[in-house]
Amino acid sequence: MDIENLVKMANRIGQFFESMPDAEEASREIAQHLRKFWEPRMRQALLDHLDGGAGAAEDLSPIVRRAVLAHRDTLTPKPASHAHGA
Repeated sequence: MDIENLVKMANRIGQFFESMPDAEEASREIAQHLRKFWEPRMRQALLDHLDGGAGAAEDLSPIVRRAVLAHRDTLTPKPASHAHGA
């Protein structure tokens, strides 16, 4: 995953929702968009980038950073479950 490209895309999404008057709603909409249109590997790469230590993810816009942190639990990909048949 090219994190630079993912950050650019996330920031564009944030830019779109930034004009919403309700910041909480904007945050939910950003997270919903990421869940709906980004595959799990993309979301995980963005989360890993955010967890990169001091100064990590300074390239993310503040609205995107807040949205990802606030909705991290719903953005974290679930482990794949494999059904075992007998």
